[in-house]
Amino acid sequence: MKKTYYLFNPGRLSRKDNTLKFTPVDEDGVEGTPKYIPVEGVSDFFCFGSLDANSALYNFLGKAGIAVHFFDYYEHYTGSFAPKEYLLAGKMQIEQTKSYIDKKKRLVIAKKFIQGAAFNMTKNLRYYINREKDLTPILEVVEEYAKLIDGATAIDELMGVEGNIRQTYYKAFDGIISGDFQMDNRSKRPPENEINALISFGNMLCYTLCLSQIYHTQLNPTISFLHEPGYRRYSLALDVAEIFKPLLVDRLIFRLLNKKEIQVKDFDHQVNSCLLKESGRKTFVRAWEERINETFKHPVLKRHVSYKHLVKLECYKLTKHILAMEEYKPFKSRW
Repeated sequence: MKKTYYLFNPGRLSRKDNTLKFTPVDEDGVEGTPKYIPVEGVSDFFCFGSLDANSALYNFLGKAGIAVHFFDYYEHYTGSFAPKEYLLAGKMQIEQTKSYIDKKKRLVIAKKFIQGAAFNMTKNLRYYINREKDLTPILEVVEEYAKLIDGATAIDELMGVEGNIRQTYYKAFDGIISGDFQMDNRSKRPPENEINALISFGNMLCYTLCLSQIYHTQLNPTISFLHEPGYRRYSLALDVAEIFKPLLVDRLIFRLLNKKEIQVKDFDHQVNSCLLKESGRKTFVRAWEERINETFKHPVLKRHVSYKHLVKLECYKLTKHILAMEEYKPFKSRW
């Protein structure tokens, strides 16, 4: 089974026969002990440190179908090297474009993303209400906003509803998370406290996971429905990620903080910003990999699938909707 490799340290990536060689390099240019990675076992790389590699290496990665995702110092996603889009098909491209151009068709799909996201947020709230957390007033407000989704007549209006839902939902975080951590308001660039830092880091991983799974379908990641397509971004991954952020990211944050797997010492506090240290990133990534590779019995397929594969299945459902084969119904968690 192929796996994702996370490169936190700066270094050099090179090819040695059919094996990849990663040599860490410190600030003084001193090389560390190289690590050898069999190419057939690699799904993709996430690079949080500077990576030294030449075009021959990227040619090799492209032929092997291995993507490389890059992130800056503030853990923002900056771009990807992606192998040739061998699955793109002309009919799919045409129909996806038509579904974007047709305002009614686009709005229908965009509403599905928000409906799925809102449902999964309320599922999280109900889970903690059942564990005697006083979140009922927040749940009621979220449900009232969710009723406005069907009546939205434009994407901007729908985005406003989504913003109100998420802003209200985030108010529950301080009631769910025990200890000294406080979220207050959502802050992104840069995050101002520990919870915001975890949300930004987790959402970035979720976005990149969705992008990776879209690549394995006939969908074009640059043509989206909820978020406005723009230059240099794969906005369809933002759409799909809306459904999975409550399920994959938020639940993981609650666990990591409530079980004290990540603590104050794992954060780097600077003026008006807070970022995860390498220790915190490694802990989060380790838990993230466990989460997305965790399996459950799919209610429709009647077989066990991983959460990572679930994202791909979501993309397949969207494909069938665009091709007028089957109405798209977003994934809604049952637990």
